[in-house]
Amino acid sequence: MPKKAPRRTAERILEVSLDLFNRFGEPNVSTTLISAELNISPGNLYYHYPAKDELINALFDRYERALNEILNASDGVRNVEDAWFFMHTLFELIWQYRFLYRDLNDLLSKNRRLETHFQWVLKNKTRAVRALLDGMSRAGAVSIDSREVDATATSMVVVLTYWLSYEYVRDPRRALEPESAQLALMRGAHHVLNLLVPYLEQGQRMHLLKLVSAYDAAPGTR
Repeated sequence: MPKKAPRRTAERILEVSLDLFNRFGEPNVSTTLISAELNISPGNLYYHYPAKDELINALFDRYERALNEILNASDGVRNVEDAWFFMHTLFELIWQYRFLYRDLNDLLSKNRRLETHFQWVLKNKTRAVRALLDGMSRAGAVSIDSREVDATATSMVVVLTYWLSYEYVRDPRRALEPESAQLALMRGAHHVLNLLVPYLEQGQRMHLLKLVSAYDAAPGTR
């Protein structure tokens, strides 16, 4: 049986950098630490990524591509079940690249490219949430005055964007650890969709309550 080709060094550097950034926060991870974790020389790392910002930008590009694929699916959301799956998928991606959100203000202050691109991320999230609201309205799952759509969509995007920061402040030692992921994602999806409760059709409102009841009843989730 032929041996598997070794993964390209550039790919391994990105994988290890993402893991370290997520675990310790990007400001606390040096290129020296990354090269030591990979057991390669700093020169080898610099050959592929001459600056730390290039590592961050490469990871952000991956995140943005995956995000756009998910956001494009917002057109297909018709009810609470669809919206729950959509939001949970979004939060899974945010969790996968949680260092971006954990250190967002710091990253934007240091990296002009991220500063510009994250404005597009917010716009694309808002567009997707408006499409979600439009689809649910046309399907009769929500009834919302057109004058309230923009403010509701913005509120949903704010929760989407800053939920992990809230989780971190709430429990700094454990919030961003892997074992906390599932509850954090469910809480996030719940609180985003909870903004729709005043507009949900009664059956849809009850269905949302059922979807969140599993985590809401668990110890330590309130």
